[in-house]
Amino acid sequence: MTNGTTINKAEIRTLIPHSGLMCLLDEVTQWDDRSITCGTNTHRDPANPLRRDGRLSALHAFEYGAQAAAVHGGLRARSVGEIAPPGYLAALRDAHLHAARLDDIASPLRICANRLFGDGANTIYECCVLAGNILLANGRITIIQRT
Repeated sequence: MTNGTTINKAEIRTLIPHSGLMCLLDEVTQWDDRSITCGTNTHRDPANPLRRDGRLSALHAFEYGAQAAAVHGGLRARSVGEIAPPGYLAALRDAHLHAARLDDIASPLRICANRLFGDGANTIYECCVLAGNILLANGRITIIQRT
């Protein structure tokens, strides 16, 4: 990480528009100009707002990846004295699910996002979500600036 300290949930909330329980990431454990790694246990929270009928589909792993990318954009902007422009998830490509659900995963999730190209709110990231060394989901997300 560029500053050598873990970034907690309170600070994450200052970097992304997600508030309350919709802020899915608990911490940033590493980041640099190209990538970010985050951790969370929110997939096991019965109050997770993405749950349906008590279950959290593995499809939501891509929302975790998108939030990691948003935090990365916020950290990159802050590092140069700016505020990241708002963006939204516009596309998901080469998406692969290696699990059916997230709520039954006992381990914390590790979310990795690697910026392939782009800058600001117009970027493409390669993301993966893991539990320990087990890959749960991976794919590429495209983020486009809100106009």
